[in-house]
Amino acid sequence: MPEDKSRPSQEQPWENGWAPDTSRAPGTRRLWLAGGMALATIIACITAIAVTDRASDGKSASAGPSADDTTVPGLISFATPSQTTPPKGKSGLSTERPAKAPGRTGAASPKPAPEPSKPPSHEAGSPSATPKPPSGDTWRSIRSVNYPDRYWQVSDGYVALNRVGGSTSRQDSTFRQVKGLANGSCLSFATDDGQYLRHRSFVLRAERNDGSALFAQDATFCPRGSYHSGAAMLESVNYPGYFLRHKNFVIRMERYDHSSLYQADSSFRLVDGLA
Repeated sequence: MPEDKSRPSQEQPWENGWAPDTSRAPGTRRLWLAGGMALATIIACITAIAVTDRASDGKSASAGPSADDTTVPGLISFATPSQTTPPKGKSGLSTERPAKAPGRTGAASPKPAPEPSKPPSHEAGSPSATPKPPSGDTWRSIRSVNYPDRYWQVSDGYVALNRVGGSTSRQDSTFRQVKGLANGSCLSFATDDGQYLRHRSFVLRAERNDGSALFAQDATFCPRGSYHSGAAMLESVNYPGYFLRHKNFVIRMERYDHSSLYQADSSFRLVDGLA
């Protein structure tokens, strides 16, 4: 009968007289094969890099150094200084001389013709001839340009543009012209009973001076030049660009307008007092 060569128990190999075979580990041949292939790949890469570097070095040597390689950015250059001669003139700066115009030497160049003078402006705020206020108090009557038979006249506390008749209407149409309450270079107008002409709600009226700064400004008007000879336009000192004009024969204050009607309605002649 064949001899029973059953394998002893592997739970305690040394006690049973059995030991694992370590002479040949599993997968050893595969590991050697993979290592050989990796080594061959590394050698091939190194060889290719060396060949490429030699080829590039040969091209650089044949081409010679470029202008950009002579100076490395960020490093101080110790090259030979330039032999360029500095330009002549003050402080080493060259002076550019203007080229001479062709022609005979000594010939005088023609002078440009003078520009024609512009006509004086008659815009509001910049008249051609602004009337100067008198040095002292003067009694005046204020006559309309486009209604020369009508004058400023106080009627029921308001200032209207009316015709003058008897002595009473003459008295109501005569005002004391004084230096402006808010600006000495402008004008204010007072009645014979001590009231002043001031604008309120853009309408001219006669009221008592309450001593306030607002009243002084409302009662001050600056004379400006007019399109009409011998006339003046009266501009509000606290509403620049607003002038006194008559509308429906009532004296009121409105913004400047370039129309011929506005120019006529806002132009007045300050004449001697009627009373």
